[in-house]
Amino acid sequence: MANFTPFECLVKHDSPVLVERSNKKSTTPKSTTAEDPRQKNKEILYRILPPRWSFFPAWLNKHEPRLIHLILLCREWMEGDQLWAQQVSLAPSTREDVRGLGEQLDTKLQQWQARGTGICPLRRNLFSQCFDELIRQVTVECPEMGLLLLMVRDEIQMTLAVYRALSESSMAFGMRKALQADLTKTDWEKTIYDLGEDECGDLRKQLKQLTAYKGHLEKREKERRQVEEKIHTKEIQFLKRINQQLKNQVTAIIEAKK
Repeated sequence: MANFTPFECLVKHDSPVLVERSNKKSTTPKSTTAEDPRQKNKEILYRILPPRWSFFPAWLNKHEPRLIHLILLCREWMEGDQLWAQQVSLAPSTREDVRGLGEQLDTKLQQWQARGTGICPLRRNLFSQCFDELIRQVTVECPEMGLLLLMVRDEIQMTLAVYRALSESSMAFGMRKALQADLTKTDWEKTIYDLGEDECGDLRKQLKQLTAYKGHLEKREKERRQVEEKIHTKEIQFLKRINQQLKNQVTAIIEAKK
């Protein structure tokens, strides 16, 4: 047994166990082997899992002992020429453990100087560890609920991965547009620089002509709109007079019948 770990984690593990000795010395801690155990365990888990959202007691009784080790990985690291491993703890949790987990989370957030708002990989890592510990605690007591939380965790991770891909693609699109704008600006600046005095004079004349034509169109449009408004006003007044005459005639007919 040993009393040290390569890195701190909010997930509760058993004491480290010496797995084997190696002639190659390495001081770099590692949490995975050459073949990614997370992917391997997921493949095993998906092979033995029943259809999604359905849990059968017989299936759980058969796979319950290895379930938590498929959900949460065993940590492995090299210390000198020794390979150490640390399994996830199967000990049930108490209220004090949950309270202590919250206190550890707050302490780690302060120690790691994680941001309180916005995007922060450190805060995301700590909350991910906290959620894994909650999955461990729930799976020990109720495997069905642990599997349900596992699905929730995978769904959240998949959603975050989609958002990350969208953010990266939008940033790349923005960079391409910015580069295109810079190139266009450079081309226009070169065109302006290459223009001679005669061409600049011609362009100024065209600008004055277009400005005058624009003013003429605006004036003509304003006059046309005023004429249409006068005609519309006269029509409304005419219709009002007709309406009043009809009302008077109807009133006179009603009074004559009385």
